[in-house]
Amino acid sequence: MEGNLFTPSLPLIKGRAATHNPVNRFEPLALEADPDWLEQEPGREIKTQFFRDQTRDILSKNDSPDIPFTYSINPYRGCEHGCIYCYARPTHEYLGLSSGIDFETKIIVKPDAPKLLEKRFKSRNWVPQVIAFSGNTDCYQPVEKQLELTRKCLEVFLKFRNPVGIITKNALILRDLDLLQELAKYDLVATTLSITTLDNSLCRKMEPRTSAPLKRLDALEKLVAAGIPASVNVAPVIPGLTDHEMPEILKEAAKRGVKGAAYILMRLPHAVKELFLAWAEKHFPDRANKMLHFVQETRAGALNDPCFGSRMRGEGVRADTIEKLFKVCCQKYGFNRQRFSGLTTEHFRRTEMSQGELF
Repeated sequence: MEGNLFTPSLPLIKGRAATHNPVNRFEPLALEADPDWLEQEPGREIKTQFFRDQTRDILSKNDSPDIPFTYSINPYRGCEHGCIYCYARPTHEYLGLSSGIDFETKIIVKPDAPKLLEKRFKSRNWVPQVIAFSGNTDCYQPVEKQLELTRKCLEVFLKFRNPVGIITKNALILRDLDLLQELAKYDLVATTLSITTLDNSLCRKMEPRTSAPLKRLDALEKLVAAGIPASVNVAPVIPGLTDHEMPEILKEAAKRGVKGAAYILMRLPHAVKELFLAWAEKHFPDRANKMLHFVQETRAGALNDPCFGSRMRGEGVRADTIEKLFKVCCQKYGFNRQRFSGLTTEHFRRTEMSQGELF
């Protein structure tokens, strides 16, 4: 890996994974911070800002053949979790912002999300189906503790009995255990906790505002104990950095009663590549080159693969080895032995419309 692929070293920002704001690929102008000036502020802190989104629709539609859902719901754009590898980072560029620090510190909030979801379910054009919560940024990121938009949306899912699948890296999901149990009674919910590493130190560097790995494992255990379908997602698997942890992550999840498992291989689209390169050089200067070579081995010599199917699993000998390791671990620890019957739409009910809504 040539050294010029790395960005200039910049000082760390307290509580953030990204060190800078890469250029927005859609904007003709860009600001570049003076590294000499930044070096005078070691450990500097950037506070999170929140902005109101006046969107008129809350459901996003996709037709990707390798994604098992058509609609997803995202109450927030941008994510304070700040995972350095996050594939959703480039979506901030559509807002005129950057995939870097902006993505972690400028969060767009959709306060009307519950109301818009209810409006969609009331529509006679709505065909009941599983909705993913969330398909882009984490629905249980830190601000959810105060705003409760995810909880209020779950209340709408329960009211209309429309099925929902949830994936998160935050143990805050346990706050809504009461709603999840009610949804589970009607086979309306499936939950997934995503775990990248069991190393607390690495977690703080790589995904600084997520729940600690042990808390996520504990959350899985409590979800299972409450009768809520819960799976573990080893994601993303980072060749040369976290791939060796897959067996231990699966072992720990199995000890807590989890029966479903999956994994996703890391890919670095658009500006995420630059961010991850800078991060790797900052935290692992002695092995950054080797790590990125390993990533390239799973992506046909590149750092990203946008093709359906292969983008999730990668290709080549190293990707095949990771897949085989996953299958061996699943067999050893009893994952995916029972076919998940899936969520149902048979309980969906459209609430009675008022006279005013009929006309």
